[in-house]
Amino acid sequence: MATTNVTTTNVRAFGANAADEALAAMSIQRREPTPHDVEIEIMYCGVCHSDLHTARNEWHGTVYPCVPGHEIVGKIVRVGDHVTRFKTGDLAAVGCMVDSCQECEQCKIGQEQYCEVGFTGTYNDPDLHQEGKRTFGGYSERIVVNEKFVLRVPENLELAAVAPLLCAGITTYSPLRHWNVGPGTKVGVVGIGGLGHMAIKLAHAMGAHVTVFTTSESKRADAMRLGADEVVLSSDADAMAKKAKSLNFILDAVSASHDINAYLQLLKLDGTLALVGAPEHPLPVAAFNLLLPRRNFSGSAIGSIAETQEMLDFCSKHGIVSDIELINIQQINEAYERLLKGDVRYRFVIDMKSIAGN
Repeated sequence: MATTNVTTTNVRAFGANAADEALAAMSIQRREPTPHDVEIEIMYCGVCHSDLHTARNEWHGTVYPCVPGHEIVGKIVRVGDHVTRFKTGDLAAVGCMVDSCQECEQCKIGQEQYCEVGFTGTYNDPDLHQEGKRTFGGYSERIVVNEKFVLRVPENLELAAVAPLLCAGITTYSPLRHWNVGPGTKVGVVGIGGLGHMAIKLAHAMGAHVTVFTTSESKRADAMRLGADEVVLSSDADAMAKKAKSLNFILDAVSASHDINAYLQLLKLDGTLALVGAPEHPLPVAAFNLLLPRRNFSGSAIGSIAETQEMLDFCSKHGIVSDIELINIQQINEAYERLLKGDVRYRFVIDMKSIAGN
């Protein structure tokens, strides 16, 4: 139950005051750490397409002011009296959620991302600690989070490039692990963007044979560099036909409308297509593409805290990070416009020390 008597501190942030306004500097309030909280000085924050959707109220649920950002990497500067997992000075990360009910069936089995009440998003969700307040994300100097929702960051990876792992990384890692991708598995990845490029790297590191499907011939070389074994132009009917009934698993990372049936036909008996992209409109599915042969059409959303830590440790072992373009916070509105055009390979990350200039 949220409380009203929480002590707060003002911190600098960048956010939106309305759907049709550019993001700008603002001051927000963060709670002082409670006994189970850690306070993190944010060093880097990735830019997710969800940030843009929310800032511009394209999903019709934004409450303003809104401070986006759920791919957070930083250093712990304070810990609550009862914190046991972290200490001051530790590198830490925060992803898409900062709370959940902790009482439902899913939370009790460590699947907080599927909390039956609904997990608390890192931004633009009701704050369980402050009645009538909303959560503010990583486009800010600092953040205070319950230690249960904080991740430990491997020290051998480039910190700025770790940030997108907290969303793009876990969103692709979770379904790959859930459907047991590994040596001997033939995997298809649809789309090469923020999510798709991570799926290629992760599936390759898991030992799978990776086929990438793209609409752009210009991305062929990049797909191979990222770890693809084959690249197929989805507009080439003959090339697509040669892949019919050949794949065990397909990860579909496309958020635009597209022909899902063309990819279902590529699955073997008992193969699965998992959707992690979020098209605005429903995707028509032909029944016989599921019935004959028996195929599965599924979806997946981020991962649990434990699985996210597992993903970070896996990336540490295999030297995997996101391909990024580092920007200052003052460039965020330009970055949003470029994001809409697909003009980034493959993730913007904000150097949050730049916020000191405001």
